[in-house]
Amino acid sequence: MATPKKDTLLDWYRQMVLIRRFEERCAELYQQGLIGGFLHLYIGQEATGVGAVAALRENDHVITAYRDHGIALARGLDPKAVMAEMLGKRTGVSGGKGGSMHLADRERHFWGGYGIVGGHLPLAAGIALAAQYEEKDEVVLALMGDGATNIGYFHESLNLSAVWKLPVVWLIENNQYGMGTSVERASGAKELVRRALAYSSEDGSGMKMGPRIDGMDVLAVHDAISEAIEHARKNGPILVESLTYRLEGHSMGDPQRYRTKEEVESFVESGPIGRFRQVLIDKYKGVEPTLDKIDEEALQAVEDAVEFAQNSEDPTYEDLISHVYVD
Repeated sequence: MATPKKDTLLDWYRQMVLIRRFEERCAELYQQGLIGGFLHLYIGQEATGVGAVAALRENDHVITAYRDHGIALARGLDPKAVMAEMLGKRTGVSGGKGGSMHLADRERHFWGGYGIVGGHLPLAAGIALAAQYEEKDEVVLALMGDGATNIGYFHESLNLSAVWKLPVVWLIENNQYGMGTSVERASGAKELVRRALAYSSEDGSGMKMGPRIDGMDVLAVHDAISEAIEHARKNGPILVESLTYRLEGHSMGDPQRYRTKEEVESFVESGPIGRFRQVLIDKYKGVEPTLDKIDEEALQAVEDAVEFAQNSEDPTYEDLISHVYVD
């Protein structure tokens, strides 16, 4: 696959840095008591989200689990509206009623953000069924964590998508741990992508088993998901596994006793942003000042988002009871 143009690569770098700075700021706001509930950070997984979402068309769909801030920003949601939602404000993407785990934007075909592990997978199948039934040329990208592959929703949704040949790319973000349990301890099939074989036949029908990809390499992710999307668009479901790593805990209250400091540091050294930055420096002579400027602009965009959110109004009682019943 041809390498994207320079402007595209720089935009991917911008998105990855924006996600990282956004998440770091959210951690600070959570510790200050300004973000309530649970908070699951996307730090370390930026290349998977940015590379995968960039492969979609505007009319395609994307749905994910509760570690959703990075996917929302990669899909183009306004950082100000996302941050306002984090703080529970009226100007948030869900009107302040969803919070960290329930981000969505109908105009961008971004359907969440779900707090129940794997609860979004049947919805992904339903969105794909609607596209197929209405004969729309649309694909659904459904992201999930490795922990979601051991529950009933996963098997029911993938099986149905194979039976009906639904246009879905099932993307497992294997960040090595389901909460605090490693994949090796929780899964009989350590190569999670092999689970596609349960929904395929010898004649090639059913689900395709896609590749296991380097989820820390945004270029590798984009190439693999681009091919997977075209397969799903023409032939039906495909399962892909992205090998990535979350550099923070499962959520903000995670003491992380299940892994060593040395293990985390080994992934910090090969993190997606620094790695991609070096790729750009090697490819384009004199690009470092541009990258530095992108770093500064991302930081400022996050600070602007925080200011916007803090100055926004809280939801009212009328907001609380709105969107409950159909008039």
